Amino acid sequence: MAEKFHFDPTPITQLKKHYDVIVVGSGAAGMTAAIQAHELGLSPVILEKMDNLGGNTNRASSGMNAAETNIQLKHHVVDSYEEFYAETLKGGGNKNNTELLKYFTEHAALAIDWLSDHDIHLDDITITGGMSKMRTHRPSSMAPIGAFLVTELLKQVQKAGIPLFAGLKVTELTTENGRVTGVKATTGKQSGPLTADAVVLAAGGFGANQELLAKYRPDLEGLKTTNQPGATGDGIKLAQSLGAKLVDMDQVQVHPTVQQDTPHAYLIGEAVRGEGAILVNKHGDRFVNELDTRKNVTAAIDGLNEGGAYLIFDQGIRDRVKAVEFYDHVGLVHTGQSLDELADQLGFDAATLKQTVADWNAAVAGKNDTNFGRSTGMDRDITKAPFFAIHIAPAVHYTMGGIAINHKTEVLKEDGETINGLYAAGEIVGGLHGNNRIGGNSIAETVIFGRQAGEQVYNYISQK
Repeated sequence: MAEKFHFDPTPITQLKKHYDVIVVGSGAAGMTAAIQAHELGLSPVILEKMDNLGGNTNRASSGMNAAETNIQLKHHVVDSYEEFYAETLKGGGNKNNTELLKYFTEHAALAIDWLSDHDIHLDDITITGGMSKMRTHRPSSMAPIGAFLVTELLKQVQKAGIPLFAGLKVTELTTENGRVTGVKATTGKQSGPLTADAVVLAAGGFGANQELLAKYRPDLEGLKTTNQPGATGDGIKLAQSLGAKLVDMDQVQVHPTVQQDTPHAYLIGEAVRGEGAILVNKHGDRFVNELDTRKNVTAAIDGLNEGGAYLIFDQGIRDRVKAVEFYDHVGLVHTGQSLDELADQLGFDAATLKQTVADWNAAVAGKNDTNFGRSTGMDRDITKAPFFAIHIAPAVHYTMGGIAINHKTEVLKEDGETINGLYAAGEIVGGLHGNNRIGGNSIAETVIFGRQAGEQVYNYISQK
């Protein structure tokens, strides 16, 4: 068995007063930005307020979307930037920032290559809701993308010798003559200024901040969240204090499939449905195209008024989604050696559940879901015992709103002018996803725009 990777944050005693670039946040966007900046000859530092590293990236499960990749061709999937763009725009209700979307769809394949160049291989593919092609890249081990990516990026941070401080919270951005010149940071015991030629904000969204959610989306008050506790929108407030424009703050994505009967809410990744699982109500009937957009699937589950729904799948699907091993390990999975046994556990009418599964298997065989029009995630039926169910319900998952940037990741003011020396990437940014984020696009965003931030910071500092 491979030795478990361990990463020790940099001791606080090694904190210097000046760095070329300060990166706020240790998720995939922040680490990618720091690695890219370092490779261009800069001296970056990563500051993380939490003791745990990786932010919300750790919670990502499905994969990283990209079109026109060599990996797709190896799997006989012919794709195009144009289709990727059109489906993301449609999925976002045509409300996406098209400047960001164009850059995103045209640079995703390059981001997959960049990861590969760093020995981070996403060589298997699956599909998520709202997409017509398999363009969700993931490791061939089928491990959940988030923890895999955090571990692999930390290896690169370690290899490059990039300092990464945990438990160090940025409380203020400092400026001089209209340029960002650094930050003020605190450990809780010690506080002080750090100077830099540029700052990259990669501090994530605000899905774990009940106060901000209540302000922008009072209708979501009280819903559980899939976010890690540090996703409180601190970086958004930092940028706002310098006059940064905020966009789409009321666009909050609720993920349809979250197991929340336990004290901790667990996101059940879209890959489970992408590999063939179906959703049923408490009677055992299907009620939705499971791979419609998250917004539509959530609305269908809410419309049942049954406190959620159930994912139904078999061993063949489980073999394609390694995350199920974890879900089972923490006690989220019901198992039956037969559909009768599973129905008995769930309190379903066995005949109804068996008929639902038989209808689905016929739809898969004929590649025609006459009931709900599903056309993707139909590569395998539900016939291989044992059979499984997970109870799910919608929960706050992703904040599509945030700081306004241009495609160079430069932070914008209300008048469209840039704030010199300030960049942003990842979930902290608003506008890319419109009113609904497509599964697999958040990880793609972190790497694509994390790289761009590292590159543009280099350009900015070089021209100073």
